[in-house]
Amino acid sequence: MNRLSPEYMRAFFFLCLELAAHAATPFWVRVIDSETGRGVPLVQLSTPRDAIRFWTDSNGVAAIDDAAMEGRDVIFTITSHGYEFPERIFDEPATRLHVQAGTHAEVKIRRVNIAERLYRITGADIYRDSLVAGLPVPIAHPLLEGGVTGQDTNIAVPYQGKLFWCYGDTFGLAAAIFSVSCATSQSPGRGGLDPATGINLTYFVDDRGFSRAMLPLPDPGLVWIEGLFTVKDDTGRERLVATYTRQPGLEPPTERGIAVFDDAAGKFQPLAQLPLRRGHKSSHPFQVTEGGVTWWYLFPHQRVRDNWGALTDPRSYESYTCLEPGTKFDAAQPRLERRPDGSLLCAWKPDTDRIEASEERRLIARGLLKQEDAMFPLRDAATGAETGATPSCVTWNAYRKKWILLAEHVGSVYYAESDAPIGPWNRAVKIVGHNDYNFYNVVQHPFFDAEGGRVIYFEATYTAQFSGAKEQTPRYDYNQILYRLRLDDPHLVSQR
Repeated sequence: MNRLSPEYMRAFFFLCLELAAHAATPFWVRVIDSETGRGVPLVQLSTPRDAIRFWTDSNGVAAIDDAAMEGRDVIFTITSHGYEFPERIFDEPATRLHVQAGTHAEVKIRRVNIAERLYRITGADIYRDSLVAGLPVPIAHPLLEGGVTGQDTNIAVPYQGKLFWCYGDTFGLAAAIFSVSCATSQSPGRGGLDPATGINLTYFVDDRGFSRAMLPLPDPGLVWIEGLFTVKDDTGRERLVATYTRQPGLEPPTERGIAVFDDAAGKFQPLAQLPLRRGHKSSHPFQVTEGGVTWWYLFPHQRVRDNWGALTDPRSYESYTCLEPGTKFDAAQPRLERRPDGSLLCAWKPDTDRIEASEERRLIARGLLKQEDAMFPLRDAATGAETGATPSCVTWNAYRKKWILLAEHVGSVYYAESDAPIGPWNRAVKIVGHNDYNFYNVVQHPFFDAEGGRVIYFEATYTAQFSGAKEQTPRYDYNQILYRLRLDDPHLVSQR
């Protein structure tokens, strides 16, 4: 028997490795924004009649690993919330691609949304397809961090040199928690990634490595944080505090209070109870200084002094409202305060309920409130039509030198501006839309503002819940997705 030379064997070995690597890499598609060249996440590629479906990951990559397609031309219909594909096959937005392992294709898609979808922040397999394709990814744990596969409603603030992130109900592969979960990340420029690239979350976990309950209460019910902010205690030490509720499912809360983060224990502890005046509503507090007094605005129309003692005193909370002082909103018989001439008296009033946008609309419909007296008209800037949107978060923007509001309505996000933090909020520009899918509890992160506020970042919960969705998007559903908005975008400027 002839013996093969060591050189031949070595070359044959490396050839086999190369062929194995080539065969192990499936055909993959990268869908990119035709304007920016950036990969677009959450794009669906489906074969005719939706027989087989794939979704792009946060790099805009979809690994096509179906054996039946190997070596064949395949028609893929290409769809995505807020984007459109120009080519047509069978009167559908589609293209024909040759599926061959070890090769790839690039497809361009046009953005319709004014805001740009960047990536998914939470959940499993954020960059699964990119890893399968052998591509680099930007975050440290691209498949699973803290065991989290699904996560609701984010609230985040800078705290002790890091960013502190709180979430609502959290699901994992074999567990779930319903009493707040939290994570931290490094701030951009201080060890953290540029928000345009990604966010490396580090969860507070239990002994199994799963995200742990951060506000455990002795009584049963779902525990949700409303707002998160920092206040100095009586010793001058910065403390992280949260307003929270406990409720049986979606029923009204049975407990409402203030909790403070215990740094040593790594969890929140109840500090004081507050009146059960309203149902749960996500709050994204922001600071305002007026007349030498600094306030935390929990909502655009509710505030409390930036003072440790004020937090625990229900009488220290004020609402900008037209209700009679000391009253709660009653939909059937609202007690509105009026001047002698019959006009409404709207002012900051302690220990008094606020009036929400939906309640304003009902008062207007009944003739009890004039349109010009409303704080949240939120009419579409393009059509003048009522948006039905609910205010979600307010921040000061250094670029616009305005207060800016993000509002939401069943998958749509609207942008509005005002000279004052309480409004009024009149013209609203739609910046994000979803097709029969929800995108709720929108929050802007001012600590990510770039170019002097010219560029802002916001996220929300992408979910089929409370929408017309007929099915859930694998991996993406019930998770947080980050968007970027340029405030000098011509489409925004023309409507603003």
